[in-house]
Amino acid sequence: MIDFIPIVTTVLAVIFTVILYKRWRLNPQAFYLGWWTFGVAAYGLGTLAESINTLFGWQEWVFRSWYIAGALLGGFPLAQGTAYLLLKRRTAHILTGFFGVYIVGAAIAVLASPINYLVVTNRLTGAVLEWQWVRLFSPLVNTYAFFFLVGGAIWSAWRYWRRADRPASRVGGNALIALGGILPGVGGSFARAGQIEVLYVTEFVGLVLIWLGYRLIVKDPTESVHTNQQEVAAGRIAG
Repeated sequence: MIDFIPIVTTVLAVIFTVILYKRWRLNPQAFYLGWWTFGVAAYGLGTLAESINTLFGWQEWVFRSWYIAGALLGGFPLAQGTAYLLLKRRTAHILTGFFGVYIVGAAIAVLASPINYLVVTNRLTGAVLEWQWVRLFSPLVNTYAFFFLVGGAIWSAWRYWRRADRPASRVGGNALIALGGILPGVGGSFARAGQIEVLYVTEFVGLVLIWLGYRLIVKDPTESVHTNQQEVAAGRIAG
């Protein structure tokens, strides 16, 4: 039954994406919300590929889509949303340009790489790529994503915990987001070792935790979609 978990994760990702998109449309200048919307959508595309693999078996186009959405994009869009909160907009734009070119180049390599059908099984794994050097693209993107998504959430939780009033919703919400951001990375490590089922579980739990953290923060009575950008950059991880 573990193989069917990505189907549930995909449904949750679709719902969460719609919620974020509606919030972003209230304030189109909030780049961070746009990136988070894209991030959850990309998350869902990865789990959708896993769902198709479970239901219909291994297919080349599904594998390539899964690798690009998961290994290359991964948590980058979510992390980039945090970058727009914590950095100057010009700096965030530069990072967007650099990683945009980097990821597109890596995706082209994934699409161009021959497939080693001798090692193809019903499991999704980068081991089937004939050009194994293509897998060296993902560590930089994933490290960047970890630094901004998880690191930003931890920093925000710590900052609110230090405040005299210690807003529990902000502290707890950011802590949940940090934990939710870590889990898919842990699952990815197991997937590279051939235990793809661990990735399915951690993706589901990770998305649930990120959503719960987001809900805790937006339910804060002081929350407003029109909050000053500098106030947001001072430590809030969710819109």
